[in-house]
Amino acid sequence: MWERIRSGEEEAYFDLYAKLYPELVRFAIKTFGDSELAYDATDDVFLSIWERRDHLDRVENVPSYLITILKRKIIRLLERREKLSNAVKLLVEQDEWTEMPYDEFIIRVQSDEIVQLKLKAALAKLTFRQKQVVQLKFFENLGYEKIAEMTNMSVKTCYNTLYDALKIMRQEFYDY
Repeated sequence: MWERIRSGEEEAYFDLYAKLYPELVRFAIKTFGDSELAYDATDDVFLSIWERRDHLDRVENVPSYLITILKRKIIRLLERREKLSNAVKLLVEQDEWTEMPYDEFIIRVQSDEIVQLKLKAALAKLTFRQKQVVQLKFFENLGYEKIAEMTNMSVKTCYNTLYDALKIMRQEFYDY
């Protein structure tokens, strides 16, 4: 199955997804105790497999390989969360927001505006279906089966639609 994925066969990819996705999510929840993190990280693992399918190495034990990738992904996400949390705590402790020089405040506001503009531009490039799937997946935290049911699409189509939407959004933020 892995070799078929490496050659770009979508059906093999979806077979692997159907076979291992629940197992990986269960492992992540059991190990890290955060279901949202588990689903997000597992989604990222499968997205990266498909995106990098042309560059994947040969693998003997695919489940073990994917668990290793998942662990690393979750650790990176947790480190990022911790850094953000520590930065916010530090700002609050130092009361930096109230004592920030005006020019620094303007720079931060402008940076936020740039991010907002880039997000609006990225969303404007998405089709109605892509926006709908992004909304349901990331803002309403629904699974692919539920999204498929709500949008009258197949699970495969939902996954492909989200993949295409994320690809467009990544391109918009690539330079930022």
